[in-house]
Amino acid sequence: MNVYDGWRIAAMLDAHGMTKTDDAADADIIILNTCAVRAKATDKVYSALGRIRLGKKPDAIMGIVGCVARESGADAFKRVPDLNFVLGPQSYHKLPEILENPDMRLFNIELSGLEKFDEMPKLEKSPLVTYIPIQEGCNHCCTYCIVPYTRGREISRNFIDCVRDVELAAKTGAVEICFLGQNVNGYKYIDENGHTYRLSDLIKSAAKFDAIKRIRFTSSYPTEMTNDLIDMFATEEKLLPFLNMPIQSGSPDVLKRMNRPYDLNQYMDIVHKLKLARPDIQISSDFIVGFPGETDDDFDQTLQIARTVKYINSYSFKYSPRPHTAAAIMPNQIPENIKSKRLTTLDAELNEIQRAFNESCVGKTLQCLCEGPDKTGRHLVYRTPYMQQCIVAKPDGDPKQICNIEITAANKASLRGKIID
Repeated sequence: MNVYDGWRIAAMLDAHGMTKTDDAADADIIILNTCAVRAKATDKVYSALGRIRLGKKPDAIMGIVGCVARESGADAFKRVPDLNFVLGPQSYHKLPEILENPDMRLFNIELSGLEKFDEMPKLEKSPLVTYIPIQEGCNHCCTYCIVPYTRGREISRNFIDCVRDVELAAKTGAVEICFLGQNVNGYKYIDENGHTYRLSDLIKSAAKFDAIKRIRFTSSYPTEMTNDLIDMFATEEKLLPFLNMPIQSGSPDVLKRMNRPYDLNQYMDIVHKLKLARPDIQISSDFIVGFPGETDDDFDQTLQIARTVKYINSYSFKYSPRPHTAAAIMPNQIPENIKSKRLTTLDAELNEIQRAFNESCVGKTLQCLCEGPDKTGRHLVYRTPYMQQCIVAKPDGDPKQICNIEITAANKASLRGKIID
């Protein structure tokens, strides 16, 4: 979502005659687009602001947008007096106001719905992989999560507007569409005639555009994996056989304290249905270790679910207390050294699972999307249907956007291959 927001902010500044610079010391406006999902992310924002303010031009405009702006509120000006603006994740379309009045201080952290999507200029050229936000906010209110506070409650965009965004992306260079939302498979739009549209309807509509070859979505919530969406993996060949479906913990007790209203049997039943619909589907997950009250046995159950599902790519983190969340004031907070030890153990397990899957791909031919040259310029980086990075020798002439690649080698982080057509 932040990548998308960054694109839109850049397009808006372009429309006001500005050009991008890689040197903050040379910039006339400096914007930090921020995430507040973990305390470390917030700390990094203020650390970066401290460095930037020392090297920027005296009259440069500087501010923050996104979730840290919403989390910090007016206190951000106290922490960094040099700030000119603080705009929440649904308010960054107001940036032109400060471009027109550079001496003002602009503050807006209201959760004002989907107004920004109407205010933003359209992209004249779309990236090969184009993100289409369809939903913002979340109603699940997990006890560890700050999203309902920083992004608000769930709200789904107009179905027609989403399809128009896909159409524009298809006409302006997109090959892959990724539908975005904090709870993307909770998308639900009811039109004036009472007709309900779900994520499965958006997938069907996107697949009708010939230029779009690959479709995916993130991030999904387990109990929102409805049968109509699961069936899409069986019937729509453009939908990639890869799904991020976070479980967070393998312990029923921890899941209950997290306010994750599913048990392991329900979760595994969804995994089973997905594999019946698409036998080659692979799952990724998110994990939190060291949640308040987590015992050694709870943690062992998390290791066991990872081994059972065999997540091919996962994001794992130590529990981080966040303001405005119930878990921050729960008893039995886990000491940092125990959280660190458990994270190291889980990461080692997940890394071996990922390595084993990557190695199982050697000898197979996968249809991959070209992302461009690597840092050396001698190789190309492709992305497999499972979102693995695959490195190939740069061919003579222009590379194909999508081609078949035979996988020749693998490690934990990436694949190597050769183009065969």
